[in-house]
Amino acid sequence: MRIGVPSEIKVHEYRVGLTPNGARELAAHGHEVFVQSGAGLGAGFTDAEYQAAGAQMLPDAKSVFETAELIVKVKEPQPSETAMLTKDHVLFTYLHLAPDPVQAEGLRKSGCIAIAYETVTDARGRLPLLQPMSEVAGRMSVQVGALALQKSNGGRGVLLGGVPGVTPAKVVILGAGVSGSHAAEMALGLRADVTILDRSIPKLAETDQFFRGAVKTRFSTQGAVAEEIAGADLVIGAVLVPGAAAPKLVTRAMLKTMKEGAVLVDIAIDQGGCFETSRATTHQDPTYIVDGIVHYCVANMPGAVARTSTLALTNATLPFTLALADKGAVKALNDDIHLARGLNVAGGEIAYEPVAKDLGARFVKPDWLTVI
Repeated sequence: MRIGVPSEIKVHEYRVGLTPNGARELAAHGHEVFVQSGAGLGAGFTDAEYQAAGAQMLPDAKSVFETAELIVKVKEPQPSETAMLTKDHVLFTYLHLAPDPVQAEGLRKSGCIAIAYETVTDARGRLPLLQPMSEVAGRMSVQVGALALQKSNGGRGVLLGGVPGVTPAKVVILGAGVSGSHAAEMALGLRADVTILDRSIPKLAETDQFFRGAVKTRFSTQGAVAEEIAGADLVIGAVLVPGAAAPKLVTRAMLKTMKEGAVLVDIAIDQGGCFETSRATTHQDPTYIVDGIVHYCVANMPGAVARTSTLALTNATLPFTLALADKGAVKALNDDIHLARGLNVAGGEIAYEPVAKDLGARFVKPDWLTVI
């Protein structure tokens, strides 16, 4: 199969969908790999490294899309990219379609098979291709939150860990999943006062046991969220509903109860965000202020640590990329129910029910998909 890796074009996105080692693995399986020149530079991979691994370099995205059958990316395709997709393409990348009707319509019109990293599952019901970026985003959320709290950046002027004689910052984390637990670990490591809320008692019990009581846990209700954020210095939104739009847990009215200069970091912004006042930002201009509260809503947080993120992501995606290349998309999807759950668009229709529901679109399971 011909596999294509274009450069990412989202603002300040430096990751790449395949490393030279990944290209080498695909080449060893008898596949042709085509990489856009310069695609790996942001993550520290040169054209020469790709060529040494057996890949061929192409000058631009148009050449990649015209040559390849399987397109491997990181971020959702931008309009100029969806315009280059055809019914003969298989697209394997993050999609986050639920809050993005424009992209969904572009993929539908293309007729391509689009498989979303974020809805692929594993035998334990986890999301193995979302997990590495959730880990990165969770850890980053505390770093960026600490910076945003600095007075020079619009924050309250609070040090997360305090100092002897001065209490530490109060950090509230909404969601005890992968990103939330990694955020808690980092915040606790910086000596903050950490509380995590979730609607799953087993997750809260697991959190309590893992941190040996050092992180406070609380069952999440509207009232509990309102009470906790009123006293918070930093609130991290880490709520996930796989494939669907994130619930709005913090309303604009709640902002008026918060301390001026407090910070909200919305990890869920790719899925529409879990704060009512969230809107996607970029690394170029990451924050804005609403009612005195600093919002950090960068939609590709892990892109700022591109090398770490690329290595973590491609470690997880490569086995699936190999399966798609070795077997072809239809057989690979039918052979693996977990990969099949990543199918979001096929034959001009939305093929993932939660996405169809959020978009108000028709859900159509392809007649060739028999595994689910």
